Amino acid sequence: MRSIWNGAISFGLVSIPIKLVNATESHSISFRQIHLADGGRIRYRKVCELDGEEVPGAEIGKGYEEGDGSIIPITDEDLGQLPIATARTIEIMSFVPAEEIDPLQMDAAYYLAANGATAAKPYTLLREALKRSRKVAIAKYALRGRERLGMLRVVDDVIAMHGLLWPDEIRQPEGVAPEADVSVREAELDLADALMATLGEVELSSLHDDYQEAVEAMIAAKAGGAFEPPEAVVEPAGGKVIDLMAALEKSVKEAKASRGEEGAEAEVTPIRRKAAAAAPKAVGGKKSTAASAKKTAAGATKKTTAAAKSTKAAKSAKSAKTGKSAKTGKTAKTAKTAATKSTSATAKKTAAAAKKAAPRKRTSA
Repeated sequence: MRSIWNGAISFGLVSIPIKLVNATESHSISFRQIHLADGGRIRYRKVCELDGEEVPGAEIGKGYEEGDGSIIPITDEDLGQLPIATARTIEIMSFVPAEEIDPLQMDAAYYLAANGATAAKPYTLLREALKRSRKVAIAKYALRGRERLGMLRVVDDVIAMHGLLWPDEIRQPEGVAPEADVSVREAELDLADALMATLGEVELSSLHDDYQEAVEAMIAAKAGGAFEPPEAVVEPAGGKVIDLMAALEKSVKEAKASRGEEGAEAEVTPIRRKAAAAAPKAVGGKKSTAASAKKTAAGATKKTTAAAKSTKAAKSAKSAKTGKSAKTGKTAKTAKTAATKSTSATAKKTAAAAKKAAPRKRTSA
């Protein structure tokens, strides 16, 4: 690649001879102005305003126009004599984390190539130091008649430099954001998240300029005399989005269909809502007391039934053991007495509980 600038990187007391090479190139198709009547090319000629004569490039210089219209001639010698340390030097001033550089500041990109065998060692040293520190270098340099700001970083095994705009060249975004106070619902954010997840990631190397390809195909067809203009596609008129939720849902479905996931439902994160408070329990009142009494009486009846069953079982046991020895009869009698006492105690306890649970009647005054 052809170098556009020769100089050196100043890294403290270390000087690294380098060549500056453009890192980007434009593939835009350029057009010429023509005369529509006969197709002749329209050219611009540089003419002196004073004598009306066309001036060749060798006789054209630079000048600064003042407010009153007068011109002050400026020569390359004048610019070369200015006391600028960066005239032929990329002077590194500091090293900072890459995230501290605002992408708005980034301008043209260049590759820095080591210029000569003696530059290989210090060039590699700076490259490896940048890699290990995971930082970028901020530098000043002069190019095309002005001092500029640059950022040095490592790309593969090469040191690249991005031209940076000066901080005062970045305009503040005043009056750009919507002036109206707009609120976004959680459901809309959920659908936007689903759309972002559906679109996923893309390999930047796979992207290309569709418009340029269409222009090249049109030029080739016109050159061959077989060009047929395509039917004009009528785009819908722009307007306000009536239903943002519907538009987001449709976008998610179309994105899934374009990726071969047609029919799949959008995965939307549900909105978390607060659970409804439980209804308070009724306290006090005759209704509550009556319900308690009814429940207690039912429990008492159940206990009485169990006691009766126990008594009956005791009697059966006594009848079955009547023909046995006196000792056995005595034992049966003792069991009967214990069962009878148990039944009597249970009945008394049940009656007391029912009486306590029953509502008290209020006497009128």
